[in-house]
Amino acid sequence: MILSAFRDMPLLRLAGAFLRTRRLARRLKTRADVERWQEQRIAHWLGHAVPEVGYYRGRQFRSLGDLPVIDKAVLMANFERFNSARITAEACWAILEGGRQPPGHIVGASTGTSGNRGLFVISTAERWEWLGVMLGKLLPRFPLETARIALALPLSTALYSSASRTRRVALQFFDLKRGVEAVTPEIVAWRPDTIIAPPNVLRFLAEHDLTLAPKRLFSAAEVLDPVDRIAIERRYRLTLGQIYMATEGLLGTSCVHGTLHLAEDAVHFELEPVPGSDLVSPIISDFIRETQVMARYRMNDLLRLAREPCPCGSPLRAVAEIVGRSDDIFVLPRRDGEGTVTVTPDVLRNAILDADRRIADFRLIQTGADAIELLLPADAPSEMLGAARSAVERLLAAMAARAQLSARAAPLSAPTVKLRRVERRWRPERTG
Repeated sequence: MILSAFRDMPLLRLAGAFLRTRRLARRLKTRADVERWQEQRIAHWLGHAVPEVGYYRGRQFRSLGDLPVIDKAVLMANFERFNSARITAEACWAILEGGRQPPGHIVGASTGTSGNRGLFVISTAERWEWLGVMLGKLLPRFPLETARIALALPLSTALYSSASRTRRVALQFFDLKRGVEAVTPEIVAWRPDTIIAPPNVLRFLAEHDLTLAPKRLFSAAEVLDPVDRIAIERRYRLTLGQIYMATEGLLGTSCVHGTLHLAEDAVHFELEPVPGSDLVSPIISDFIRETQVMARYRMNDLLRLAREPCPCGSPLRAVAEIVGRSDDIFVLPRRDGEGTVTVTPDVLRNAILDADRRIADFRLIQTGADAIELLLPADAPSEMLGAARSAVERLLAAMAARAQLSARAAPLSAPTVKLRRVERRWRPERTG
């Protein structure tokens, strides 16, 4: 009897997280409700989980504001001091390179699109907690309805395998490092009713297969550009949902109306304004996770909040768009030589897409202090390329930015990690 109870513990953790997520979806009706719930959970978290890790040990915190803001550099330099298991970054890399997962814990890593991969460590119990929250948000009728999920991402972790061990959910992972062309026939053969994949993969499926008939589609792991959303929704005649998830945890999911809502029932968001724009960048505190403490962690994502309430009535803040990353804000010299101009990825993207309705794909890359390269598909006609180039030049001129812009048509290969149509590869030299 005791052995049977312990065997059921993971599923009990899943069920508890699922029921809590669904209960909160009904209970949290106003912003005041959300803030009261957060205050209660954060107070408990500050008193129990936070002091258990070395970075905060021996200190008392009455509120989030008492904690310092940290970033990836601080976290990675002190990794073992941010997790209660005291697992070092070196040990994590060894595990990911072929070692065994530590008893009772799971180690994983991000894809490292900026060349700097992040690590995470959770307990096996927290893995089931994560799955319960995901099911509660994405499959509200679970377990009354089943799901056959195709998960196509650039990196697999043991985090996802828990879903394949439940009776009502079947999950198959497809490794995008093998290439989207290679995994497409396998996804089709799997016959999923739910597909979770980056938008460039969903679009490839939409354009190269006519047999898939999913009930649910979710974009994940990349910026969802409008040009991709239109193509995907037109093919499948479904509202495309989004999952906002990173190494730092589950940060948001879409409601039935397709609106992305921040997961404020599990994560506290401080939203810093981005100067010169209507964008914000989040500082997150995950008050559900306890093994690895993520407290006032500054992310480099750029979000545009929705201006109008969502028709679903949820008090969780709605995101109109995940624009990209602060790493990909172009920094260009001013024409008068006095300082620099910053241009956010969405402004650059919209200028190109608005230049010619036929543009469905492109790459815009800052390669130097004042050097930008524009790439359109190899079959792009010269007038399309010229229109896109002129649109970027007009935008930069209007912003008083100086840049040498080159433009050409070339094959645009599918990414093996994540698609970044607007990308800043050049980094300013640090002084001081």
